[in-house]
Amino acid sequence: MPTFNSNGAQINYQTFGNVTKPAIIFSNSLGTNYGMWQPQINHFQNDFFVICYDTRGHGASSAPKGPYTLEQLGQDVVNLLDHLDIEKAVFCGISMGGLTGQWLAIHKAKHFNKVIVCNTAAKIGQEQAWNERAALVREQGLQPIASTAAGRWFTEKFIQDNAAEVEKLQNGLAAGSAEGYASCCEALAKADLRKQLKDIAVPVLVVAGQQDPVTTVADGQFMVNQIKNSALFEINASHISNIECPDEFNQAVQQFIA
Repeated sequence: MPTFNSNGAQINYQTFGNVTKPAIIFSNSLGTNYGMWQPQINHFQNDFFVICYDTRGHGASSAPKGPYTLEQLGQDVVNLLDHLDIEKAVFCGISMGGLTGQWLAIHKAKHFNKVIVCNTAAKIGQEQAWNERAALVREQGLQPIASTAAGRWFTEKFIQDNAAEVEKLQNGLAAGSAEGYASCCEALAKADLRKQLKDIAVPVLVVAGQQDPVTTVADGQFMVNQIKNSALFEINASHISNIECPDEFNQAVQQFIA
């Protein structure tokens, strides 16, 4: 697997499709890795140059001691595009990756044609809760978080109908880096872009899960109300909507890009 160095972290990435096609880069959620985008890789790689990577502290990327910042997470994306000699791309991120996308749209817009932020918010959760989770993970590891993740990620019906897939994602979370996860929690604790959304000029699609208990449709609507050139797409899914409803997700992204 190719890697490159970005601000003290070895970032694992993978590309799919033809480098001469328009580029689209996907950013994973907290506690997952780039493999979560397999339904999108399958769908987009014929028409796009698909770039996926593991956020620092996740997957096969290294986990330097944190805390991390949202700026670091965003800069890793810019550095990856520079590493691949990509001038402009479409960005698509989910949850933590969606917050990264908002930061990029505010601070690094020249690198992106369009930005898609999914199952996210301009501020996710409360600072104290994130710091408590970081402390818990450093103390007890990721197993306690992994054992309850499914209920935050998916609807009950999806969990029952796709037990093997859900178990694989939970096992992946449990096997991850506790330090990397905790350091990303600390980035999320500090991240609050609510007042900066009005500065975004790049076109943005906000995907919100109608059954998402973590980042709600109201969170998505708030972002759209603040961002001038934006649209809201509601999807009948919980928090990891690209896996729960891949066909609807892919169609919404494709139409927005087109």
